[in-house]
Amino acid sequence: MSKYQQIKAHILEKIEGGHWAEGDAVPSENQLAQHFSVSRMTARRALQELAEQGVLSRTQGAATCVASLKNQSSMLQIRNIADEIRARDHQYRARVIELGSREASTGIARQLKIDVGDRIFYSLICHWQDDIPLQLEQRFINPALAPDYLAQDFTATTPHEYLCTVAPLTEAEHKVEAVLADDLAQQHLHIGADSACLRLHRTTWSREGIVSHALLTHPGDKYQLGGHLTFQP
Repeated sequence: MSKYQQIKAHILEKIEGGHWAEGDAVPSENQLAQHFSVSRMTARRALQELAEQGVLSRTQGAATCVASLKNQSSMLQIRNIADEIRARDHQYRARVIELGSREASTGIARQLKIDVGDRIFYSLICHWQDDIPLQLEQRFINPALAPDYLAQDFTATTPHEYLCTVAPLTEAEHKVEAVLADDLAQQHLHIGADSACLRLHRTTWSREGIVSHALLTHPGDKYQLGGHLTFQP
C-alpha cells in the first residue's frame, strides 16, 4: 500500500477494533506525518478521503473526530441466495463452474474503477434450490480488496458471505433488467433461448473502494423480487 493508504488502513483498524469510538479525536495531520514519516500533505489526503467517505468528521479549526454512526454509510443487509433458499425451507447447494483470474475488459474496468487489462478475479457459480438451478452468478472482484478469494471453497460459503467478512460492505448499487437467456444461462439454468430471465447488476463497495461487480441471472418463471419497507414519521 502507498503511505496514505497505510494511514487510512491504520485509522480504520482503530475504529473497527473499538479503540476509537464515535466522537473521539484522531491524531492530527502533524502527528500522523511524524508517525508514518510522510509529509503533512500525505496525512491530510488520508484524513480527507476518510472524511469524504463519512468515516471521519472534519471541521475547520477543530480536531478531526470519528464521525457519528448516523452520518457514516450504513451497512447494507443484502440477503444472499443461500439464505433466501433456506428461509423457504428448501435445500441449498452450489456448483462452482469457474474460479480464476483474467484481464479486465473495458466494461469491467469501468465498473471496478481500474485500468483495462488489470488482473481481476472471476467466479462463475450456479446456485440451486433442491434440484432446480435458481441463480447463475458471475462475479468480478478487485484482487486488492479480497486477495485470498481464489482460495475459498464456494460450495461451503457464498462469495457474498465471504466478501462481507474480508471487506465489509458500506455501499451497494443495483440495476435490474429483464433479458432473454444467453448461452451461459441456457447451459447452466437449463432453460431455452426464448426464456425470459431476471438479471441483477450489483456493485458493492467497502471503505477501501469497489470490491466486486456481479451479474445475478434468474429464470424469470422461478424467481421474483420483493420486500417490505417501513417508513418512520
